[in-house]
Amino acid sequence: MMISNRPAARVVCMDGEGRVLLLHWRDPVSGVVFWEPPGGGIDGGETPLEAARRELYEETGLPGDAVADTWVPVERDYHWLGVHYVKVEPFYLARFAGIPDVRPVTLTGEEQDTYLGHGWFTPAELGALTEPVEPPTLTEVIALLGQV
Repeated sequence: MMISNRPAARVVCMDGEGRVLLLHWRDPVSGVVFWEPPGGGIDGGETPLEAARRELYEETGLPGDAVADTWVPVERDYHWLGVHYVKVEPFYLARFAGIPDVRPVTLTGEEQDTYLGHGWFTPAELGALTEPVEPPTLTEVIALLGQV
């Protein structure tokens, strides 16, 4: 199995009621279904913040400029499409008034085949989800972002 450390950035989106936006995915290689904050790979020439803002818009339709230059480093260890990723990713914070409308704008072919939808969850609801949440430390990440 290949191990990759491709740089990526993610965004913890908080709505006006303190809920977090998670995207629902299915890995077609392993069959694992999981929840994860929006985000993805950093393209050549992009800063992590630029990538976070672009990925947020592409995957959710939410405005990239909502992503603040506020982040915490998060250790990641996960599998996706048969590749094992071990790395540290910046997780940025974006706050929204009310409950913003989420509509993917530009999903890649891979994402279209694996995207199952989205949901807004309170930190307590995260622990009650039956499918895994990535990263498993997301509630701690949310708490850290609230302090920076």
